[in-house]
Amino acid sequence: MQIGLPKESCLIRPILKSDNSQVAFIIRQVMTEFGAVGEGYSILDPEVDEMYEAYHSDNAAFFVLAAGDHILGCGGIGPLAGGDKDTCELKKMYFLPETRGQGWGKKFVLHCLDAARSMGYRFCYLETIHRMEQANKLYQKMGFQQMPNALGCTGHSSCETYYLLEL
Repeated sequence: MQIGLPKESCLIRPILKSDNSQVAFIIRQVMTEFGAVGEGYSILDPEVDEMYEAYHSDNAAFFVLAAGDHILGCGGIGPLAGGDKDTCELKKMYFLPETRGQGWGKKFVLHCLDAARSMGYRFCYLETIHRMEQANKLYQKMGFQQMPNALGCTGHSSCETYYLLEL
Protein backbone atom coordinates (compact mmCIF):
# COMPACT_ATOMS: atom_id res chain seq x y z
CA MET A 1 0.00 0.00 0.00
CA GLN A 2 1.92 3.04 -1.22
CA ILE A 3 0.37 6.21 0.15
CA GLY A 4 2.56 8.78 -1.59
CA LEU A 5 1.87 11.49 0.98
CA PRO A 6 4.59 13.93 2.06
CA LYS A 7 6.14 13.32 5.48
CA GLU A 8 4.68 16.61 6.73
CA SER A 9 1.18 15.14 6.25
CA CYS A 10 1.80 12.47 8.91
CA LEU A 11 1.08 12.88 12.59
CA ILE A 12 1.19 10.83 15.75
CA ARG A 13 -2.17 10.81 17.49
CA PRO A 14 -4.10 8.66 19.98
CA ILE A 15 -5.84 5.66 18.48
CA LEU A 16 -9.54 5.99 17.67
CA LYS A 17 -11.99 3.11 17.74
CA SER A 18 -12.36 3.50 13.97
CA ASP A 19 -8.61 2.76 13.58
CA ASN A 20 -8.90 -0.78 14.98
CA SER A 21 -9.12 -2.63 11.67
CA GLN A 22 -6.20 -0.76 10.07
CA VAL A 23 -4.05 -1.25 13.17
CA ALA A 24 -4.83 -4.99 13.25
CA PHE A 25 -3.89 -5.19 9.56
CA ILE A 26 -0.53 -3.47 10.20
CA ILE A 27 0.28 -5.70 13.18
CA ARG A 28 -0.50 -8.85 11.23
CA GLN A 29 1.28 -7.71 8.06
CA VAL A 30 4.51 -6.68 9.80
CA MET A 31 4.65 -9.70 12.07
CA THR A 32 4.13 -11.98 9.08
CA GLU A 33 6.82 -10.09 7.14
CA PHE A 34 9.31 -10.94 9.90
CA GLY A 35 8.10 -14.52 10.36
CA ALA A 36 6.72 -13.75 13.82
CA VAL A 37 3.61 -15.89 13.49
CA GLY A 38 2.32 -18.69 15.66
CA GLU A 39 2.38 -19.51 19.33
CA GLY A 40 4.35 -17.16 21.58
CA TYR A 41 4.06 -14.07 19.36
CA SER A 42 1.85 -11.04 19.92
CA ILE A 43 0.13 -11.60 16.57
CA LEU A 44 -2.14 -14.04 18.47
CA ASP A 45 -2.95 -11.64 21.33
CA PRO A 46 -6.73 -11.23 21.66
CA GLU A 47 -6.33 -7.44 21.83
CA VAL A 48 -5.02 -7.16 18.23
CA ASP A 49 -8.52 -6.57 16.82
CA GLU A 50 -9.52 -4.16 19.60
CA MET A 51 -6.47 -2.04 20.35
CA TYR A 52 -8.53 1.06 21.15
CA GLU A 53 -10.47 -0.80 23.83
CA ALA A 54 -7.38 -2.57 25.20
CA TYR A 55 -5.45 0.68 25.74
CA HIS A 56 -8.26 3.05 26.67
CA SER A 57 -7.38 3.42 30.37
CA ASP A 58 -5.51 5.63 32.83
CA ASN A 59 -2.36 3.48 32.83
CA ALA A 60 -2.06 2.79 29.10
CA ALA A 61 -1.95 4.68 25.82
CA PHE A 62 -1.85 3.63 22.19
CA PHE A 63 -0.96 5.84 19.24
CA VAL A 64 -1.07 5.69 15.48
CA LEU A 65 0.96 7.32 12.74
CA ALA A 66 -1.74 8.76 10.53
CA ALA A 67 -1.70 10.35 7.10
CA GLY A 68 -5.24 11.52 6.63
CA ASP A 69 -7.47 8.46 6.98
CA HIS A 70 -4.57 6.06 6.44
CA ILE A 71 -2.77 4.46 9.37
CA LEU A 72 0.91 3.81 8.61
CA GLY A 73 2.17 2.65 11.99
CA CYS A 74 1.26 2.10 15.61
CA GLY A 75 2.53 1.49 19.12
CA GLY A 76 1.80 2.16 22.72
CA ILE A 77 2.55 1.59 26.35
CA GLY A 78 0.77 -0.27 29.07
CA PRO A 79 1.48 -1.96 32.36
CA LEU A 80 3.89 -4.88 32.17
CA ALA A 81 1.79 -7.99 32.80
CA GLY A 82 3.15 -9.71 35.90
CA GLY A 83 5.65 -6.90 36.45
CA ASP A 84 6.20 -4.13 38.96
CA LYS A 85 3.65 -1.31 38.97
CA ASP A 86 6.37 1.19 38.10
CA THR A 87 7.29 -0.66 34.88
CA CYS A 88 5.42 -0.23 31.63
CA GLU A 89 5.90 -2.13 28.42
CA LEU A 90 6.39 -0.61 24.98
CA LYS A 91 3.93 -2.65 22.96
CA LYS A 92 3.04 -3.43 19.38
CA MET A 93 5.19 -0.81 17.68
CA TYR A 94 5.00 -1.60 13.97
CA PHE A 95 5.33 0.46 10.81
CA LEU A 96 4.48 -0.30 7.20
CA PRO A 97 7.61 -0.70 5.05
CA GLU A 98 7.17 2.62 3.23
CA THR A 99 7.41 4.58 6.50
CA ARG A 100 10.60 2.98 7.78
CA GLY A 101 13.91 4.82 7.76
CA GLN A 102 12.29 8.26 8.00
CA GLY A 103 12.71 8.90 11.72
CA TRP A 104 9.18 7.95 12.73
CA GLY A 105 10.35 5.12 14.98
CA LYS A 106 12.41 7.47 17.13
CA LYS A 107 9.61 10.06 17.26
CA PHE A 108 7.15 7.32 18.19
CA VAL A 109 9.31 5.90 20.98
CA LEU A 110 9.87 9.40 22.41
CA HIS A 111 6.12 10.04 22.29
CA CYS A 112 5.39 6.76 24.09
CA LEU A 113 8.09 7.40 26.71
CA ASP A 114 6.68 10.87 27.41
CA ALA A 115 3.26 9.28 27.93
CA ALA A 116 4.80 6.67 30.25
CA ARG A 117 6.50 9.34 32.35
CA SER A 118 3.27 11.34 32.61
CA MET A 119 1.54 8.20 33.95
CA GLY A 120 4.20 7.80 36.65
CA TYR A 121 6.12 4.84 35.24
CA ARG A 122 9.82 4.69 36.16
CA PHE A 123 10.93 1.96 33.74
CA CYS A 124 10.00 0.91 30.22
CA TYR A 125 10.45 -2.70 29.13
CA LEU A 126 10.08 -4.22 25.69
CA GLU A 127 10.39 -7.54 23.95
CA THR A 128 11.26 -8.08 20.32
CA ILE A 129 12.94 -10.54 18.01
CA HIS A 130 16.52 -10.38 16.84
CA ARG A 131 15.61 -10.40 13.14
CA MET A 132 13.89 -7.02 13.51
CA GLU A 133 17.34 -5.49 13.14
CA GLN A 134 16.30 -1.88 12.54
CA ALA A 135 14.10 -1.88 15.63
CA ASN A 136 16.88 -3.36 17.77
CA LYS A 137 19.32 -0.69 16.58
CA LEU A 138 16.79 2.03 17.36
CA TYR A 139 16.16 0.78 20.90
CA GLN A 140 19.89 0.56 21.59
CA LYS A 141 20.51 4.08 20.21
CA MET A 142 17.75 5.39 22.46
CA GLY A 143 19.41 3.99 25.57
CA PHE A 144 17.48 0.79 26.13
CA GLN A 145 19.72 -1.77 27.81
CA GLN A 146 19.55 -5.36 26.61
CA MET A 147 18.61 -7.84 29.33
CA PRO A 148 19.46 -11.53 29.56
CA ASN A 149 15.92 -12.63 30.49
CA ALA A 150 12.32 -11.63 30.06
CA LEU A 151 10.46 -9.66 32.72
CA GLY A 152 6.84 -10.15 33.66
CA CYS A 153 4.41 -12.57 32.08
CA THR A 154 3.65 -11.24 28.61
CA GLY A 155 2.92 -14.61 27.04
CA HIS A 156 5.35 -13.85 24.20
CA SER A 157 7.62 -16.83 24.71
CA SER A 158 8.90 -16.71 21.13
CA CYS A 159 10.57 -13.33 21.64
CA GLU A 160 14.25 -13.69 22.45
CA THR A 161 15.41 -10.08 22.83
CA TYR A 162 14.56 -7.97 25.89
CA TYR A 163 15.29 -4.34 26.76
CA LEU A 164 14.79 -2.03 29.74
CA LEU A 165 15.09 1.75 30.01
CA GLU A 166 15.01 3.83 33.17
CA LEU A 167 12.72 6.78 32.57
